[in-house]
Amino acid sequence: MLEEIKSSLEVSMDKTVDSLKYQLTKIRTGRASANVLDGILVDYYGVPTPVNQVGQVSTPEARLLQIQPFDKTLIAQIERSILGANLGLTPSNDGNLIRIPFPALTEERRKEQVKGIKRHGEDAKVAVRNSRREQNDIVKKAEKGKDISEDDSKKFQTEIQELTDKYVKKIDQIISEKEKELLTV
Repeated sequence: MLEEIKSSLEVSMDKTVDSLKYQLTKIRTGRASANVLDGILVDYYGVPTPVNQVGQVSTPEARLLQIQPFDKTLIAQIERSILGANLGLTPSNDGNLIRIPFPALTEERRKEQVKGIKRHGEDAKVAVRNSRREQNDIVKKAEKGKDISEDDSKKFQTEIQELTDKYVKKIDQIISEKEKELLTV
């Protein structure tokens, strides 16, 4: 029973950590990253299509993102989609390529971004703790139903707490790395 609970808990917590990492990739750090464009859809002949599927996205320089559309007629559509996403980026084109310069972040904007990162981290910790609570409830119900002894219940809950602490520490580490990346000028 303990192994089932632990594996279920680990899967849930891994998903939370993966979700946090994905959310943090969308936060601009002053360096060009193709992940910033994730979730932006372009109207491709009536079908909403991700930007990375209508053109080749590359980073030729540290502060420049470049999109080479597969179909040149989509350039205006791609630009409109990027502007509509409110990323704080202004694309420009030369008829063949779309270039998106990443301006350096101001100190004020960096601090604002750090607050957002910490908020994401707290949300992830809450999700991890909710997973812990759910698994602890299962253990307590098993104890009440006389399926496991009180000693086993305490042991299970201790192991669940240790797993929770491990994931909270992992989340803290991810947040501090992203914060350090963001504050590096």
